Amino acid sequence: MGADNTAASKARKRTDGRIARGNQTRQLILRHAVDVASVRGLEGLSLGQLADELELSKSGVFSLFGSKEELQRATVRAAIAIFLSRVVIPSRRGPDGVAKIRHLCERWLDYSRTRVFPGGCFFYSVSVELDARPGPVRDEVAAARANWRSFIEQLIEDARAAGQIRPETDRRQLAFELTAFMETANGESLLNGDDSAYGHASTAILNRLRTAATDPELLPDAP
Repeated sequence: MGADNTAASKARKRTDGRIARGNQTRQLILRHAVDVASVRGLEGLSLGQLADELELSKSGVFSLFGSKEELQRATVRAAIAIFLSRVVIPSRRGPDGVAKIRHLCERWLDYSRTRVFPGGCFFYSVSVELDARPGPVRDEVAAARANWRSFIEQLIEDARAAGQIRPETDRRQLAFELTAFMETANGESLLNGDDSAYGHASTAILNRLRTAATDPELLPDAP
């Protein structure tokens, strides 16, 4: 009985070790995949090419994902996790009300400016690629973008409930405008290699929020 327990324990440890190594390899691949996709697009991902670039076994990489579509969807989910950690979660620690909306937007601009992904905003890049290609991968990206917009809208609604946003403000319209400022800066920076667009976007966001605020003094006069 004691020998059987020892053998079972060793087998469990070997299994646990394989699972842990598999998870580590999967995370390594996905961190590289999000960078690649932000530049080449999700269609530019290849299981074989990723294996070559990371010097991994091709059969091992295929066993972790199984298909290109599975890899693409996992890459989108990995990008969401990185985005949440760099933009959304830090913004929750900021001040409440209209200042929190501005803080969130500044976090987004910083995320794009510092190239958390080499191709700028991951979701901006792959949205352009997939907007006319129906399917599960596009659905993943569309859901991520919808959740992002809904989060901004909720912050606007929270600020209105706190008496800091004018009651007549259309939260969907305001969220649309703020998103447009951010994405325009991202696109201009990538296309022209000029980061001045981020300063313009920061100013535009601040001015728009000051017009929507019940008290403009809740926000600074300049970025």
